[in-house]
Amino acid sequence: MASSRDSASAASTTFRNILGRVAGGEVVASDIAQTAIKHIESGDAGEVPGIAFLTALYMQGKLRSDPVELESVLLHRNPDPAAMTPQFREILDWTLDGHALTPEMAQAAFDQIMDGLVPDGALAAFLTALHLRGETVTELEAAVRAMRARMVAVPGMPPGAIDVCGTGGDGLGTLNVSTAVAFVLAALGVPVVKHGNRALSSRSGATDVLLELGVPLPADHGHIGSMVAEHKLAFLAATNHHPAMRHVGAVRRALGFRTIFNLLGPLCNPAGVTRQMVGVFSPDWLDPMVRTLQATGSARVWAICGDCGEGRFIDELTLAGPNHATILEDGQVSSLIVDAEKAGLEPRPISDIAGGSPADNARALHDLAHGARGAYRDTVLLNAAVALHVAGEGHNISRGGGAIDYAALRENIRLAGDVLVEKGRVATVLDAVRNFRADMSNRVTR
Repeated sequence: MASSRDSASAASTTFRNILGRVAGGEVVASDIAQTAIKHIESGDAGEVPGIAFLTALYMQGKLRSDPVELESVLLHRNPDPAAMTPQFREILDWTLDGHALTPEMAQAAFDQIMDGLVPDGALAAFLTALHLRGETVTELEAAVRAMRARMVAVPGMPPGAIDVCGTGGDGLGTLNVSTAVAFVLAALGVPVVKHGNRALSSRSGATDVLLELGVPLPADHGHIGSMVAEHKLAFLAATNHHPAMRHVGAVRRALGFRTIFNLLGPLCNPAGVTRQMVGVFSPDWLDPMVRTLQATGSARVWAICGDCGEGRFIDELTLAGPNHATILEDGQVSSLIVDAEKAGLEPRPISDIAGGSPADNARALHDLAHGARGAYRDTVLLNAAVALHVAGEGHNISRGGGAIDYAALRENIRLAGDVLVEKGRVATVLDAVRNFRADMSNRVTR
C-alpha cells in the first residue's frame, strides 16, 4: 500500500512535469492545467513552482488574476501587498503584460533583486515572465551591472588568463566539459581562472564536481593568486564571489528551468579576465553575450553553441552536429561554424557524453585525466583546441572572413591530446591542485 509520502511525491513529480512543459513554451490543455492547479491547492507544488505555473497561464492569456496573489488565495493565505516595493510591483505588472523593460526599469528591478528586496514569490513570477517572453539585451545588461557592482572581485590575475564557462540551462545533463578543458589548458601552461557554480537547472555543476574531486575553491585572494602562479589554474565558486546571489539561489533551484541568471555567470567573472570561451544554451544569445562582453572590456571572446539535432542545443562545442560561434577578435564581431568532423573527430550523438550525479561526473573526469578515450575525450579536445586559440596560444585557427583553418585546429587538438597522454600532464595538474595547501579547508559559501 502506497504511503501518503509516496502519493505526495508522485503528485509533485506530475506537477513538475507539467511545469516543465509550460516553461518550454507548450500551451497545455485545460484539463492538464486544472490538474496542475489542484496540485497547487493541495500544497504539493510548492510556492515558487506554483507561482511559476500560474505566471505561465497568465502569459498565455488563460488567467486574469495576478499569479502571486492567486497562489496565496488558492492556499487560503492572505496576500501581503507590502511584500514588495510599489516600484517592483509596477515593474512586475509591466513584465507580466509582456512588455520589455526600459533601461531604468530593468536597472531598478535587478538592483532590488540583488539587494534582497524582492520576495520569493514575486521573483519567481518575474523570472518566469522574462523566460517565457524572452529576455532582452537591455535587461541582460542591467542584470550584469547589478551583479558586478556587488561582486567580490579578485585582482592581480595574469593579463592573459582565460575563462571557459558555460551558461548551463540546456537541460541535456552532460558530463562537465568546460571543467575538464580548464585542466587541459593549465597542463599546456595557459593560465585559467574558471568561474563556476553548483547545479541549479542541471544535475551536476562545475562546483559540485570539483568538490567531489576534492579540488580547493578558495575565496582568499592570496590563495587564488598562489594557485594560478603555481599551477596555472584556479576555480572561483560563484557563491564565494557573488554574495548577492544568495537572494536568488533558492528560487532558481525551485524553478528548475533556466533563467536570465544562467547568462550572468560567464559575464561576471570576478577576476576580470578579458579572454573568454563562453558556452551558451541557445544560438539566439551568442551575439548579445559577445557584445555585452565587448562593451565591458573583453579583448577576445568566442561564444559557442552546439547543435545536437531535433531542436536541441548545448553550451559546448559538440560532436553531434554543427557548432555556431560568434566571436570578438581585433575589435570586430563576426559569426562562423565549427565542424568537428572537418577537424578529424568522429561524429557522436550527444547521448554518448550523458552525465549523472556529481560522483559520476567526477569519476569520468578523473578517468579522462588518466587516459580514458571516447566521446567525452574527443569533445574535451575539440573545446580545448578552440580555447587555446582564444587564449592566444597554440595555432591560430581563424582565417578571417568567418572561416576556420581546420589544419590549425587539428594541430591544436593534437596539442591538447598530447597532455592527456604524455607523462600524464593533465593528471599531474589534477593531483597538484587537489593537494594545494592541504591545510586549507575547501570553502564554498552556501
